[in-house]
Amino acid sequence: MAVDVVGKRKLWLGISGAFVAAGLVAMLWSTITLGSPLRLGIDFTGGTFWQLRFKTATPTLTQVREVLTKKDLGNSIIQLSGKEVLIRAKPLSQEERLAVQAALKQELGDYTLDRIETVGPTLGRELLVNGLLAMFVTLTAIAVYVSIRFQSDFAVFALVAMLHDVIVLSGFFAFLGLVANVEIDSLFVVALLTVVGFSVTDTVVVYDRIRENMKFVSRKKPFAEVVNESVNQTFARSLNTSFTALLSLLALYFFGGVTLKDFSLALIIGFAAGAYSSIFNASILLVIWREYQASQKTKSKPA
Repeated sequence: MAVDVVGKRKLWLGISGAFVAAGLVAMLWSTITLGSPLRLGIDFTGGTFWQLRFKTATPTLTQVREVLTKKDLGNSIIQLSGKEVLIRAKPLSQEERLAVQAALKQELGDYTLDRIETVGPTLGRELLVNGLLAMFVTLTAIAVYVSIRFQSDFAVFALVAMLHDVIVLSGFFAFLGLVANVEIDSLFVVALLTVVGFSVTDTVVVYDRIRENMKFVSRKKPFAEVVNESVNQTFARSLNTSFTALLSLLALYFFGGVTLKDFSLALIIGFAAGAYSSIFNASILLVIWREYQASQKTKSKPA
């Protein structure tokens, strides 16, 4: 059964517009509240991170915070996951870290230290700049590649589709940062770049079918109909690819380690957004632009 993608363009673009608007509002709200569009983790701001696994009963958030408050770390971010406790605090020296660990063991019980790291603020800023630079270079390279393989307007709308995915994913994590204190780290940048690569791959598959169909049926059918048929021909492939990827990511989210949960969640949201934008955004926007060009040519012809 064929899906009327082009004919219901207002519906599909309206859904995308709603998610993009919600994402922008969340990032604006985060900027006003936190000073940045997303809640930055210690990878970008600098700080000390502990991942503790308690051997007996897991303490409550209140109990952990009481211990940290005695060490002037009462504003630290604390997360519980099973018997694991994640703590993010300001940058500490080795002596200060050992004192905090001793206090936690004395007052809350014995634990295993699964992970500890400290990142200075200078290195954090450098990682943030490098992450943004990597995103810019990636988008530029993709734009050049699509322009060479297809046409310039194909590249523009492929970038628009990718921008949609980035905003939706970033907005979702901006919201989580506000309501659940979820921070982003260097793995979030990796997830963004992965989502961008997945999105452009899906978009190129759709565009390639449009280009092939234009060679044979463009003289018999209008461009909008060619695009609609092309999207439907690649629809099952796109959904199957996305579905199999999501199955693996869901398994990673539910059964992977706690440190991979946010990374896998970012990929789940990004892959879903990428599959949607490749089918319902990139192709529809191309049709709208080509129809606008055709109408302008018609108006410019002498009567």
